Amino acid sequence: MTNGDKNVLIDTSVSRLWNRLQQRLKKLGINNIDYLFLTHAHFDHAANANRIKSKFNASVIIHKNEVGYLLKGDNILPKGTTFITRPMVKVFSKLFSSSLFKYDPCEPDLVVDSYYDLKDIGFHAYLIHTPGHTIGSMSLIVDDEIAMVGDTMFGVFKWSVFPPYAEDEKIMIKSWGKLLATNCLIFIPSHGTENFRLLVQKDYKKRL
Repeated sequence: MTNGDKNVLIDTSVSRLWNRLQQRLKKLGINNIDYLFLTHAHFDHAANANRIKSKFNASVIIHKNEVGYLLKGDNILPKGTTFITRPMVKVFSKLFSSSLFKYDPCEPDLVVDSYYDLKDIGFHAYLIHTPGHTIGSMSLIVDDEIAMVGDTMFGVFKWSVFPPYAEDEKIMIKSWGKLLATNCLIFIPSHGTENFRLLVQKDYKKRL
């Protein structure tokens, strides 16, 4: 996200994709990142945070409930939400908490609670707390039209936005309601493709 003067990067992917991330930024002509917004502190979202901060002197933004994990470069394994992922979590729980999924710790610069208006840094956008996938998951609302939702939703299936993993399913579904209370028409998850409002509304009513 850019306002023509400052750039905001949303999440960073896993450590092994650091070179690819740099190549994509270069291809887009992005030579500076002023802010890094982390939707949550899982390794596939925050693993390159310290590298981004060091290379670009970017200010790192995260929810207060994710700070402890970011400072340790650690993960908490969410529960499985389907008949497939529930047993998978039990099998891989020890592996997930091992050094294989740890990443370089990072010191945040801006710690957010329930809401933060980015107009203070030059953007027509704001952050809202959308817990459920993790306790400190957040979403970025841009121009009250597009929501960058991290793992609060998935875009893998055409018939559902329900993620296969979540710390608390009920709280996550309430977060969908919070997102639907905005005027956003498009909800962009970290995994899969964009979800349109009609699908989100349908899944929300079904699971509520």
